Amino acid sequence: MEMDFLKDLKVIDTSSVLAGPSVGMFLAELGAEVIKIEHPIHGDVTRTWKLPSENKDSNVSNYFSSVNYGKKYLKVDLSTGEGQNTFIEMVRSADILISNFKNGDAEKFGIEDEKLMELNPRLIHGKISGFGDDSDRVAYDLILQAESGFMHINGQKDGPPTKMPVAFIDVLTAHHLKEALFLALYQREKTGNGATVSASLYDAAISSLANQASNYLMSNEIPQRIGSLHPNIAPYGEIFETKDKAQIVFAIGSNKHFGILCEFLELSNISVDHKFSTNKARVENRIELKDHIQKKVGWIASADILSFMEVKKVPCGKVKNLKEVFADKSAKDLILNEEIENQNTKRIRSAIFKWK
Repeated sequence: MEMDFLKDLKVIDTSSVLAGPSVGMFLAELGAEVIKIEHPIHGDVTRTWKLPSENKDSNVSNYFSSVNYGKKYLKVDLSTGEGQNTFIEMVRSADILISNFKNGDAEKFGIEDEKLMELNPRLIHGKISGFGDDSDRVAYDLILQAESGFMHINGQKDGPPTKMPVAFIDVLTAHHLKEALFLALYQREKTGNGATVSASLYDAAISSLANQASNYLMSNEIPQRIGSLHPNIAPYGEIFETKDKAQIVFAIGSNKHFGILCEFLELSNISVDHKFSTNKARVENRIELKDHIQKKVGWIASADILSFMEVKKVPCGKVKNLKEVFADKSAKDLILNEEIENQNTKRIRSAIFKWK
């Protein structure tokens, strides 16, 4: 269902790469008019980020398509007087401006916040930075994954620090900025005044450490790489191979779920064994526990395990590749199609909430 909650909202998106453009796309999905401004020659750099299999002559890449949808595209050179005048005229009637200018660029272009607010006191300026408003460090998701601890704790036990295969820090930062923009819109309804709100990749990354941060802050333990395993729960993240060679995982967060799993696998004796009867004990003895479970799982088809666990409400899932993921109707329903510059493009919708 197409949503038009923001149909009267005008948004200028000057951002590039992933975090800022995904905010603009989210607003476009909700019905806002979103105008994406790009440099006449260079454009958004992600237009050039292509797989070897992509058309080298196209000006639209898969990566660019992933966070650009429902937008109008306008080429403006902000380093020229003409470009600045065009931009200023657009700002006069805009509701929201999204930017990820490098530190000092706004002043260089003559479009600093004070001037923008003078032109349009109702303007809400949403800014994304790498390491904060006052830092001039150039930042990409990879750099933040490295410097926020994520790479250190991600990967196999005996393997190197590993980057997550999606730019999650960008994605998370975008969500923080969306929240700030909606709060600013709410405040504007009451006061009539705009605002400048910002979110940095660094703050979003540190904020997202969640339980891993508390494990360190409260127990002074530096989390180490343990693959897909959960440091506080077992079995959780261990990968088991079924009779039909499928890979499955269990997320056993309670003794009740563990008892059901053991009963199904005919392992009731270990559910009362002191080495496995509590979650803490299971974490301490997870290697031995995995061996017990794998011996039983290897004799059972994945469909039988998955269907039983679904009925019994025990968290269990099959490890799928993306071909398998998008064979599911629920995943297909999240696909958005759009033609951009005569090229058919696809991406996953970002406004995924339901409204009745």
